Order: sequence, then structure tokens, then C-alpha cells
Amino acid sequence: MRLSTLRHACRNLPTPSVHQPRTGVRVFGLAKSSLPLGPSSNSQLLLRAASSVSGTTSAEKAPKLGKQTDGPGYENTISFSCRENVQRTKEEMVALQRGHPALKPTLAIIQADEDDRLLELNKKMAGKIGLNVTQICLPRECTEDEIIEEVLKLNEDPRVHGVYLHLPPASLTSRVLNTLRPEKDVDGVSDLNVGRLVRGDMNQGFIPPLANAVMELLARHDTPMEGRTVLVVGGEGPLGVALQCLMQRRGMVVLHSRRSSEVLQKQANAVVLLAAGHMDVPPTWLRPGTAVIHCGSALMTDHGMEMSGVGPLTAALRMQNVVQSSSRWAQGQQYRPWTLRSLKLQPLSPVPSDIEISRAQTPKPVDQLAQEIGLLQEETEAYGRTKAKVRLSLLDRLREQPDGKYVLVAGITPTPLGEGKSTVVIGLVQALSAHLKLNSFACLRQPSQGPTFGVKGGAAGGGYAQVIPMEEFNLHLTGDIHAITAANNLVAAAIDARMLHEATQKDKALYSRLVPSVNGVRRFSPIQIARLRRLGISEIDPSALMPQEVSSFVRLDLDPAKVTWQRVVDTNDRFLRKITVGQASTEKGHVRETQFDIAVASEIMAILALADGLGDMKTRLGRMVVGSSRSGQPVTAEDLGVSGALAVLMKDAIKPTLMQTLEGSPVFVHAGPFANIAHGNSSVLADKLALKLVGEDGFVVTEAGFGADIGMEKFFNIKCRASGLRPNVVVLVATVRALKMHGGGPNVSAGSPLPREYIDENLSLVVKGCSSNLRKQIQIAHLFGVPVVVALNVFKTDTQAEIDLVCQMAKESGASDAVPCHHWARGGRGSVELAQAVKQAGSQPSHFQFLYSQETPIVEKIRMIAQKVYGADDIELSPEAQAKIDYYNQQGYGKLPICMAKTHLSLSHLPEKKGTPTGFTLPIRDIRASIGAGFIYPLVGTMSTMPGLPTRPCFYDIDLDPVTEEITGLF
Repeated sequence: MRLSTLRHACRNLPTPSVHQPRTGVRVFGLAKSSLPLGPSSNSQLLLRAASSVSGTTSAEKAPKLGKQTDGPGYENTISFSCRENVQRTKEEMVALQRGHPALKPTLAIIQADEDDRLLELNKKMAGKIGLNVTQICLPRECTEDEIIEEVLKLNEDPRVHGVYLHLPPASLTSRVLNTLRPEKDVDGVSDLNVGRLVRGDMNQGFIPPLANAVMELLARHDTPMEGRTVLVVGGEGPLGVALQCLMQRRGMVVLHSRRSSEVLQKQANAVVLLAAGHMDVPPTWLRPGTAVIHCGSALMTDHGMEMSGVGPLTAALRMQNVVQSSSRWAQGQQYRPWTLRSLKLQPLSPVPSDIEISRAQTPKPVDQLAQEIGLLQEETEAYGRTKAKVRLSLLDRLREQPDGKYVLVAGITPTPLGEGKSTVVIGLVQALSAHLKLNSFACLRQPSQGPTFGVKGGAAGGGYAQVIPMEEFNLHLTGDIHAITAANNLVAAAIDARMLHEATQKDKALYSRLVPSVNGVRRFSPIQIARLRRLGISEIDPSALMPQEVSSFVRLDLDPAKVTWQRVVDTNDRFLRKITVGQASTEKGHVRETQFDIAVASEIMAILALADGLGDMKTRLGRMVVGSSRSGQPVTAEDLGVSGALAVLMKDAIKPTLMQTLEGSPVFVHAGPFANIAHGNSSVLADKLALKLVGEDGFVVTEAGFGADIGMEKFFNIKCRASGLRPNVVVLVATVRALKMHGGGPNVSAGSPLPREYIDENLSLVVKGCSSNLRKQIQIAHLFGVPVVVALNVFKTDTQAEIDLVCQMAKESGASDAVPCHHWARGGRGSVELAQAVKQAGSQPSHFQFLYSQETPIVEKIRMIAQKVYGADDIELSPEAQAKIDYYNQQGYGKLPICMAKTHLSLSHLPEKKGTPTGFTLPIRDIRASIGAGFIYPLVGTMSTMPGLPTRPCFYDIDLDPVTEEITGLF
């Protein structure tokens, strides 16, 4: 039997027969005992409540009362005890709310019992203490599943801190009791809480209030508790177990009996009657001075007058448990120190393929990883065993927590093969976490399936510096890119449908369809009211609009030639670069040319990466400009009426995805905006969440796309403006291979063997590459006032002389430090030197500054980037670009930051110009705007937003074993 079962069973005990008590017998009861206290009763009580935290009483500290000589004396004593407990709990409540003003401790009561007296007693006691009470009423004949459904809701409700099951005894099944979360089980009846009590671990559990009340009454007896013999009658179930543990912990001898026994009761100093049924206790069975505690009904009636028993004391102790639960909840909301367990690596030589390495490691369950880094259970949403979404409520919980150190990994101008920024990020985080034992987090972009199946292959890092499982990282992950694709194409569909309907309907017909009559009532939707306000129309009654107002409302008048919104797909499909839509006869000849972009080039992806919350994302989605009207006015997604639907499609995508590295370090994978036409960085939210989680002395390492002239510049001028975050260190990734190319080496192309210059030692090419591109990229970082550490990603073909030369020249060029990194072959151990250098640089003051002010005119912003970052002499605006600048200034977009769209293969606009080109003018052929994302992007040269597949794509090597379901050939 559970505690609640016993409580309800005892509630309906028949009134025992009355016997005249012996002198000196102490009787405490919830119901009239067979030993009623009369004028001749000689009971003595100690007033001191039991502690609901430690499970011990403090009777030794309490004053003793004199003997009671009137009948209801013990009731007065219990009332005094209740008042004392209530007062103490109220003081605890005041202290709790002083430290947490927004906290409203709440007790939820699930009721399915016809007896409301005990219920009202608990509600009244909660009111005295200041607790909120919420009551769920169920029919008395409710099913087990109905009860569990309500319990599960309360489990997930953060506003509820305790649950009291006021249910019929038959309803308090083991399944019901153990469904209740132990931290909300203020009656202490779940198996876990009973087990904690048995083990003596009460830091998380609760003592059953009735057991606590019994112990308090026993503590008030004259006889010392240690060595006292107590008979417990009917001590089955959690209450009996709890009492036995508490009594034995105080040195008592506990006797058990299912029914009253003269022999046992004559041996006892105290008798506790728990069993249901008729329990007469003849006075002749009791030793002089015996205390009798009768756990019957909480409320009783004596000759028509209601008397309070131990029920109020039990209720008071229950409320004390609720306050204790609230206090624990508040403490649990504070920052939690990490308990990160690193995974062991045993690097092999030669290094196996990436997928073989990934598969050889067993990742930790994601819920375990989440717990290790201080996430609460309710803050994660698992997607399988190894990845989980993290809820943004974490930012509210840790609002006051200081941020850790913020590290940006950028690179020199890369070869088409890439220089390993992602592997450096992961290797550095593994070194910080697993080897220097510093909290650290990696924040990476989610890879697009286009490059994965096209030329690049996987993007989870490489060698022994990877995110695992790499198959999941590189494929669907948690579906964010699919959500972006769906949202983007919903906008595209809305644009073409709206243009068709406006072209084929009169104002009146269009208005009646846009604002239909539903059940005889016409009303505007909230998003339509917002459009009316933007048009300067204050009326909200659809029938009250004037004809001109109706026309303005229903006609966006989009110019088909000025629609800037494209459809997207997450596949490299060159034949979608230019398409014609509207060729079906149903579209009535409304044909127009348009195109597809790759999904990660969608403005919605850029918005996802820059938003700082769901509200901000919704606002940004609404203000996306999809084209212009024939009168030249911008038309937004909110004008289309689609922004709310977009937010719905993106509500889960806004949460970063938690994964781990090969050595068990945490990773946030979130967003992946195209680095050429967007800012090419992972999300603001991932960085913010990680900075709170690592703590003040921890490190968050994030990556910027392409070279420092593109990804790093955009990180500083765009992402840092949006986030308000300031970086502490820049890690600049270089390779001997790329430096040789910038020093004059032959071209490097994907799929072709490397020329001998890149395999054999060539110090001359290394010197020239360091003197040009490496030095320039270090100088770019210094423009923003951030210290630079150069990470030389070492390949097996690099010689020691080449490695030493690069590190030496990097320091001479202004780097705080320069170190070789061997993470690809050795994991985190191969980047310990880099981690130490980053730690040292992070301890230095950062003097971060933006390159330009938001107030700077658009043309001057572009010129400053071209001259100070790229090294151009000047810029050259095409007439079309100049016209766009004038238009954006007119529309009030002139203060937006600049996101240059240019090649990543050169500091200039010409991919073949390596090293540090000089003496060139940067041509700006066009300028476009991502108003929702919040930047203007000038087009330098021709930028393709839809990659094509090569002759032999990566998918030739990718396969699935149908028996084992193992993926092969994925990088």
C-alpha cells in the first residue's frame, strides 16, 4: 500500500469503542481513539516540528509543555505545532521569493474524491503560507489513464512545483504514483523517493508528510527517542517503510503488527496505529506513559462539533515540502558546473577514412551529454539517440550568467580544396575540453546536401577531429534546411498565386475572397489588420472600407519583372538556374522567367542565422522584400499575408542542434548561410547559448566561411552587430599548400593530382605566400582590434622546415602566436599547443571595433571594405548599382550593414589573382538587399547561387548496405 492509499483507507475508519484511559497515557490522533483524552488524562507534549529536509526532529531544542488537564488539550498542542510549522514555512517562502521575485510556488491537486474536507484543509493551509493552488477535478470513477494524462501534464508544467493526489485508494496504483516526477512528489510516495529515504539521501527526495507528523509527535514525548520501543500497527507500504527508517535513524526499536496485540503493546513505549479497520486499544494493554498515535480521518466530528486533528500538521508539512521543492527548482535554474566525460581516442596510422573513424567511436547518448554540460531535461528535444534540439528558454534561465571567451576561426584565402577550418575548430575544442579540462563548445554550420553529393563531400571535420555521427551531420540532421526550403517555396507560391488572382479578378470579387464571410461574419485576420495599418487605414470593419481603400488593400500590384524572390532546392541542379513558370493552361498565360537557388542561399537561411529569438525571426520574416510594385514600392512577405505561416514552419528550425565530437565535446550545429552572397556564419543563437553554458572561464569556438576577407569581415560587421557579442580571439587557419599557391605555385583544382611543388619542400614559395596573403589576413583581423593566433593545419607532405618557417613569419607579421596543429592525425592531443595559445591570447584585452558606422553612407561602406580589406584602389559603380543605392536610401535602408558578394578564391574580384593583389578597382555591377536578414549585398562579378554537378559527383561513391544499414563512401 502507498502512503496516499493508507491515508485514504484510514480516513473511513469506524469510530472505535470508548474506553477509560489509564493515567499517564498520551494520545494523539487524527480520529477519536478508544483512549479519548478526558479530564483525567495526563498527557504531555513537546512542541517542535520535524524537519522535512533532514528527516530528523528537533525535540531536544523545544520547550516541554506542562501536563494537559482538559479534554481537547492535545488538539491545542497540535494547533500550536501547526502554527509553528506554518510560520517557519512562511519565513522560508519569504526568503525564497526575496531571491527569486518572479517565482510563484504552486501546488497542484488532482481530485477524484467525494470527501472535500481534507482537500479544503490543504487548500486553506496553502493559502496561509502563500502558495498558489491549482485544482484538477476528475470524476470519482476516473480511469488510471485519465489520471496519468493529468499527471503527465503537470510533470511538464514548469509553474507547478508539487502535486498532491487526492484520489480514492483504488486509484493510487503503482503506475500512477511512479508516473509522477519525483521532484514534484511532495507526498514522497514514488518508488524513487521511498528509495532515497531508505538510502538516507534526502537532498532530492521528500519525507511523507504523515510520517513526518508522526515523528514530530513522538519527539514531543517525555521519553528520550533513542532506545524507545515503538509498535507500528499496519505498517505496510511506503508510510510504514518511511516510519521505520526515520525511527531506526533516531535509535528506536521498531515492532510491527498487522493488528492490535496485547503482548506487543505492553512492550511498547509508543503505539502508532496505521492499519485500516476497527482498532480498539484497551487501556489495560498499555504500559503507563505510552504515547498512542492514531492515524485516522483528518477531520472528525464530535457531538456535532468539528475538531481538527493531526491533519493540519500533516498538511502544514506537505506545504513545507512544496516550498522545499520550489527552492530546489530555483536552485536548479542556476548555472550548473560541467561534469563532462571525454571519450577516449586511439588514433591509428595510417589514418583511416573519416567514416571509418566516426563509426569506430561510440558517442554518448545525447541526454547524457546534455546533463554533463548543465542542460535541464526540459531544455532538450531528442532527435534519436545522438542529437537533440535545445530550447531557447535556456537564454532566460541563464540570463545573468557571464559569457565565456568567444573565439572565431577564419582562414587565409583558400585553395579550391579548402584548408580545414572545420577540423581546426573541432580539434581546438577537443584539446580545450578533453586535455586542458576547460569548458568549450564548437559552433558549426549545417552542411548543404548540394556539396555533400556534388564536389565537396562531407563537412563534419576530418580524421580524428570530427562531429559524430558524421552521417547524420552531413545528411538531414534535424530537418532545418528542409524547413527553410518549405518556407521559401511557400513564399514563391504565394507570389505567383497572388499575381494570378489580382490579374483575373475585379476588386470586389478579390476582396470577398480575401475577407470571406464565415458563418455569416466577415472579419480581417490579424495579419490583414497589420496591412491595413501600414496603408494608413484605421477601420477594422470589412464592410466599412471605401472603394479606394478596398483597392489599396487587395492589390499588391507586383511587377512580374521586379520579383526578386526565387524558389530553392537543396541539390546542385544547374538546369534550374533559369526556368519558366506558368506554362500550364490553368495559369491563363501568366508566364514569367524565374530561377532556383540552392536552399542555403535563401534569405530565410540568413534570417535563421541572425535572429536572436522566435519573435525577432518572425519580424524579420515579415519584412522580407519579395519584389516591387509597378509604382516602385517594396512588397513584403507580410503584405502577402504569409509571415505567420513562415514562422510556424520555422519554429523548430530556430533551435540549435546539439551533437558531439569524437572526444565527447559538445557541438552546436545550426544554420548554414551561403558565404558568397550571405554572411557565411553559423547562428547567433547557437553562439549565445554556448557562451552561457561554458561559463565565464570557458571557450566558444565558431567558424566563419571562406577567407578572413569574406567570412571574418562579415562576422564582425554583420553578425556581431546583430548579436551584440564581441570576439576575444581570431584563429587564422593556414596551410603550407595554400601559402605555396599564393607564393606563385601552379593552380590547384579539385579532382586533379597536386603538382610536385605542393608535395616537395619549397621554402621560396612558402616565404612569398606568407609575405603576401598570410600577412594581409592578419592585418585584416587587426583592423577590428582582435588578437590573432595562426593555426598551421599540418599535412603529411609538409616538412619541418616549412612548418617552422610559417610559424616564424606569422609572428613577425603580427600574430600573437603561431603553432602547428596535428588534430587530423591525433585528435585533440594534436591541438593542445593551439589551445594553450588561444587561452593565452584570450586572457589579453580585446579592443574590438567595427570597420564602419551604420550611419556611413552605402557607397562609403562599400569603399571602406574594398580599400581596407581587399586592398583595392577604389570602387566602380555601374549605373544599375547607383540607381539601387538611391532607391534603398529612399526606402530607409541606408543604415544596413554591407554583405559583399564576391569570389572567395582571391582578395580581389578576380579568382585567378592570388597572393595580395594591388592596383585594381573593384567593380560593383549590381546591389541587392536582404531586408529581413538586415543587410545590403553588392554583387562583385558574377555570383552563381545554384552550383552544378561535376562530371563525376560524390554520389558515385555513396551507398547503403541494406542488411546493416551502414552508409559507405560519405567522405
